[in-house]
Amino acid sequence: MKAMSRSRGEKEESEKHIGLLKLVQILSFLVVFVAGVVLGLATSSHINQHFNSQAEVYSFINHYSTNLPAVAEKNCTIVRECDKIEDCLSMKSFLKPKNLTHAMSDDELFWRASMVPIKEQLPYKRVPKVAFMFLTRGPLPMFPLWERFFYGHEKLFSVYVHALPGYKLNVSNTSAFYQRQIPSKHVSWGTVALADAERRLLANALLDFSNERFVLLSESCIPVYNFPTVYKYLIGSTQSYVESYDDPSRYGRGRYSRKMLPDIKLYQWRKGSQWFELHRTLAVYIVSDTKYYNLFRQYCLPACYPDEHYIPTYLNMYHGALNSNRTVTWVDWSLGGPHPALYEEANISEGFIQSIRNNGTLCQYNSEMTSICYLFARKFGPSALEPLLNLTSSVMEF
Repeated sequence: MKAMSRSRGEKEESEKHIGLLKLVQILSFLVVFVAGVVLGLATSSHINQHFNSQAEVYSFINHYSTNLPAVAEKNCTIVRECDKIEDCLSMKSFLKPKNLTHAMSDDELFWRASMVPIKEQLPYKRVPKVAFMFLTRGPLPMFPLWERFFYGHEKLFSVYVHALPGYKLNVSNTSAFYQRQIPSKHVSWGTVALADAERRLLANALLDFSNERFVLLSESCIPVYNFPTVYKYLIGSTQSYVESYDDPSRYGRGRYSRKMLPDIKLYQWRKGSQWFELHRTLAVYIVSDTKYYNLFRQYCLPACYPDEHYIPTYLNMYHGALNSNRTVTWVDWSLGGPHPALYEEANISEGFIQSIRNNGTLCQYNSEMTSICYLFARKFGPSALEPLLNLTSSVMEF
């Protein structure tokens, strides 16, 4: 009986002990829960204060940046307005750079210009243009004549000017020549620097994907037909116009260097006029070439002139079928010597210009014969400008 009473008492005391333990556990849980809630509220308050301060900072930056002017980043302009942003990778900026100013080296420029799309279908409407590339030392005395020639045909041509470094053409913002100077380098007659300038003009013009034909001109060149005639003639042609012929004299083969062997052989050597006209395909080939151009740079030294031999020889070796082997720029070499005849005011007459336009000879154009062989002419001095302007409407028809 005493044993049963002691056992019941121990049981009741054990149950009380278990109950106290559960109560302690519950109270501990409540304390931890309350502490967690308090800590969470404090942390949340701190985070909100942090993001509110960051939002104020960004709000200030955005407000300040909208008042900043346009920022020029190399050849791409970013206009800081919410409703107008120029994308450097947009089709418009890729197909036709807005301006001709850039910081590319020649190697970078030639690499960029050598890019050719493989996909045949165009994602835009392409209107082919003629690129008129002027290689000049400074002023363009025939500028008013060319302005009259270009007038009204703005969507069908592009102008590029390579002048001596530091020279700036002073023309109005409505001129076809406005902001059309390319980054240039010093050029010396008879050196490879002259051929460098030609390739530099080609490469800059190739950056505009609308340019289909490329004409090299000097400050003393003039057009002898109106723009529609020139445009139709060049855009419709199946060939390019680079004079390329074998001259057995010391002024032709005599300038060849055997150091160019085995890459360029004597029978492949050609000579021609510096003033060329090229289709886009050939222009890309020329700016892409490194191997043969380096040979000319090394071994075609005075009295060998790269501007008279490089392009004629290179095209003869690899792309002869695409070339007409003639030039569309008339030049008078009848006086002999290293420079052609120069025509001034006293030489200009209606009959003289007509003799250039229709000189009694025929030439091949798209597998047919034509009497229109020369579209341009040189060499004309500054005094020839006024009488030439007087003949534009009656003879040249522009």
